[in-house]
Order: sequence, then structure tokens, then C-alpha cells
Amino acid sequence: MNLTNFFSTLCIALLIWSCGDKETDDPNPTDLPRLNISSITLFEGDENNVFSFKIATSAAFDQAIKVDYTTEEVTAAEGTDFVSNSGTITIAPTEREAFIEVEIVGDTIKESDEVFKLVLSNPVNATIFESEGIGTIRNDDTFIFVPEDGYITPDNYTGYSLAWADEFEGTSINTSDWTHELGNSGWGNNEWQYYTNRTENSFISDGSLVIEAKEENYNGANYTSARMITQNKQLFRFGRIDIRAILPEGQGIWPALWMLGTNISDIGWPACGEIDIMELVGHEPGKIHGTAHWGAQGQGYSNNAGNAYQLQSGKFSDEYHVFSIIWEPDQMTWMVDDNVYFVLGNADIQESYPFNEEFFFIFNIAVGGNWPGYPDASTQFPQRMIVDYIRVFEKN
Repeated sequence: MNLTNFFSTLCIALLIWSCGDKETDDPNPTDLPRLNISSITLFEGDENNVFSFKIATSAAFDQAIKVDYTTEEVTAAEGTDFVSNSGTITIAPTEREAFIEVEIVGDTIKESDEVFKLVLSNPVNATIFESEGIGTIRNDDTFIFVPEDGYITPDNYTGYSLAWADEFEGTSINTSDWTHELGNSGWGNNEWQYYTNRTENSFISDGSLVIEAKEENYNGANYTSARMITQNKQLFRFGRIDIRAILPEGQGIWPALWMLGTNISDIGWPACGEIDIMELVGHEPGKIHGTAHWGAQGQGYSNNAGNAYQLQSGKFSDEYHVFSIIWEPDQMTWMVDDNVYFVLGNADIQESYPFNEEFFFIFNIAVGGNWPGYPDASTQFPQRMIVDYIRVFEKN
């Protein structure tokens, strides 16, 4: 045999051997079923619950399919929010699906929605098309821990009678007193929040009203919050007003406890008058402002007067403080924890004095705007304003 014939014979033999060897190999990966894993969104619940992730194949197979799995933290924490789980799951021959259960730890504490992953790896007799299932744990609680520390005022004063109060002791916001204003109009200040009436943004917890600003996409806005008013429900002229509250903080966060004249729909703003019992810009968490606005309709912010109150130490988010005004004919006095820091009288205003008429209350947290500026990377969400009570006393 010459050399050419030898190599020809050798190549034919190798080809026959190679083809024969393929009959005993595993199936070509391109011919194997593909594995997918589902994602799940469920409410957390007060008791432990189970998320059941479905593992599905693109086609039945005549051999058992196996795949490893493990849970991974994202924003949800192992042990606190879910019980870690890992192992190998088998899909029996000719079957198309199997399920992996992950135990969710229930509680009664209000918190943000949280996320974890269930990750697939190392498949046998299959390939992986979708390797990660997302488990979203929806919060369904309204209880938050509220410290009782801080300043408190009495529930009666000599020479005054209690005209109205909301101690927020019920299970829900009293709609006989409060209405939610809704939307994301910018509210004349280029603000970024969308005001809702959802329990995610305003609710009663353990005897307090909570207004919560959240970072979330909602109806085209990136933030949500609540704005509650007593317009056409609780209207007052003169007296002492006490509001006990813990305030939020952070760049671009703007909580306010304030009042507008009930004739705003007739004569506009600021002609109706505005009484800001308390405003805080979140990048100055130890300082609040008390301000009055007045002037011709559409005149803007030019006619105003006010003053700031600075804590000697700490922040208004640390504990309760009481924000008060003593509202008398032709004069208003602003106080924090019974400390007077601003007085405004009729004689201080050159234009018509609007503060001898009826006013209604507004409680809200704005996010962003011309005055406080806008949230940045340092701003943490959610932010909460917690109101223990509002009390209105009128002179006897």
C-alpha cells in the first residue's frame, strides 16, 4: 500500500469511528428543552407565607431534567424577609413543570415593597432560557413604630374651650374632617410628587396620622405623597392651635402644616391669606419656618413675613415637637414647644389684612420645588410626617 492509499484508509476509519461514537453521546444541546422560571408578586401577610416559583420546560423530554437553584438577596433580607432556599429540583420524564417554594416571613410592620431572586444553574438534559425569577414582597401593613418622646401640650387651657381636635385614634382617616387633594400639577411651585389618597401615602398607625412620601413611578410621576385638607369641613377663626408632629428630612423634602382662607375660591391666592404654622426644608432638618402670605390675587410670594426657629441640638425628625399659633383679632403669634419666635399684627401689613376671616387646615409633604430644591442621591425614601394630634381651642 502506498502512502496516499494509507492516509485515505486512515481518514475513512476515523470518520466511521467518529460517527459511531456520536450514537452514545448526550443529545445535542440545541435539541434540549429550555427552562424558564416565573416571577411572583404577592402581599407579605401577617403570618409566614409561601411563594411558589414555577419551573417550566419548552418541551417534554424522555429523561429526567435536573437544575440547581438558590435564593439571593436584592432588597429583601434572608432570615428577616424570606427563608433562604437552595438545592436541586427534578422534572420527571415527559413532565413539563415543577415548583420551588420559598417561605416568606410575615409581620405587621409597614415597610417598603422588597425583592429577592431565585436563580437557576447547572442544568442536566436541558438548557436555561430564563435563569432568574423575581419575588416581590408587597407590603400590606400600616403599623409603624412611633416613639413617644418629645414635647407635649395639655388638652385644656384656662380661658379656652376645645373647639375641635383630631387625636387620630381610629383605624382610618376620618373623612368627615379630611379630604385628599389629588394630582401632580406642580402646585404652583414646580413640585415633583403625585398626591394620592392611597393608604400607602396616608394612614393611621398606633394613634397617629402618617403622611408618607415615596419614591415610585405613579401616573407618570417619580414620587408620591399625600395632601389632606379640612376645606368645607373644619373651618376656624381665632383661637390657639397645637399640632404635635415628628417631621421628615432630606434634600428636596418639604413638609408643611398650614392654613388657607376659606374664601380662596372667590378671591384667589394670596388675597385669601395663608398661615404657615410650620414649614421645613429637608436639607435643614433642625430649622422650621413660620410665615404669613397676603396680597392681591395672583401677586405671588412678594407680600409675606415670617421667622425661623432653630433647635439648639438635634433634628425635628428625632422626636415630637408642638407647633402652635395663638390667633387673635389683628394679631398672630407663632410658637415651637411654647417658645414664641414670631409675632405678626395688622399694623405690620400695609395692604388689606386677611387673617380675621375663617381658614381651613392643610397637611402635606411636597417633594421638590423652587424653594426646597429637588431630591438627590443623599435623599432617602420613604420619608414620613407623623402627627400625634391637632387641637383647636377657642376663647370662652
